[in-house]
Amino acid sequence: MDKVQKQLFLELRQTQLEILYSLKNKRKDEWITSILEAELADINVAIEKLENGSYGQCETSGELLSDDLLKNMPTIKSARDSENLDLFYRKPIDSSFF
Repeated sequence: MDKVQKQLFLELRQTQLEILYSLKNKRKDEWITSILEAELADINVAIEKLENGSYGQCETSGELLSDDLLKNMPTIKSARDSENLDLFYRKPIDSSFF
């Protein structure tokens, strides 16, 4: 794992914990629950990829995704997902990292 991936890993783990906490403390009928569960699933996949060394590879083509794209969408799965960038949100990480 390089420096960028290590920072993203730490951020994903923190977000994972925050979502798990939110899910634990929310009623199951709240509208946000399904959104949090979907985000948690994407985070879990990204963490698994970081751990097994396949993070940053397009699931469709196998090519490497750009660092800029990964910084903006750490849970991205394919280059095609970047066409929907406006549908994704991520909280900013420490600006000193970049």
